[in-house]
Amino acid sequence: MSFQILLNIFLAFLLMFLTSNYSPSGFVIGYLLGLLSIVALRRFFKYRLYIGRVWAVILLILLFIKELILANISVLILVLRPKLQMQPAFFKYDTELKEEWEITLLSSLITLTPGTVVVHVSDDSKSLFIHVIDSKDINETIDSIKNSFEKAILEVSRS
Repeated sequence: MSFQILLNIFLAFLLMFLTSNYSPSGFVIGYLLGLLSIVALRRFFKYRLYIGRVWAVILLILLFIKELILANISVLILVLRPKLQMQPAFFKYDTELKEEWEITLLSSLITLTPGTVVVHVSDDSKSLFIHVIDSKDINETIDSIKNSFEKAILEVSRS
């Protein structure tokens, strides 16, 4: 992936120097043409294109923003009720993630979402212990995490 990025930047500078256009717009045009060249030659690369991984990161960020807004609204509704009807829960979440940075990212995304906190990560890094402020169904909460954050992190990390 880093080779593709360096190649793309090299192609951008090469086109900039060949056309004697040393402006930022010349670099952007060279970068886009270099990206087109890399896409055209994608079958010669061992790994998937870096632009796919960049797109997966953008989708992960948008997913987090969406979940953040929805969680804020649900916590706000929960707090503004005249009578608190919360069902707090602790549960164990088994993850498919293997790398330390993936588990750290998942833990951070869960903790940054209002109403949920990762309390502990197991020693073998295969399980997270999570506290939620309100959960009607633990299995639904587990499926929600698995189908949103974990799936998006796998899209970013796996080639």
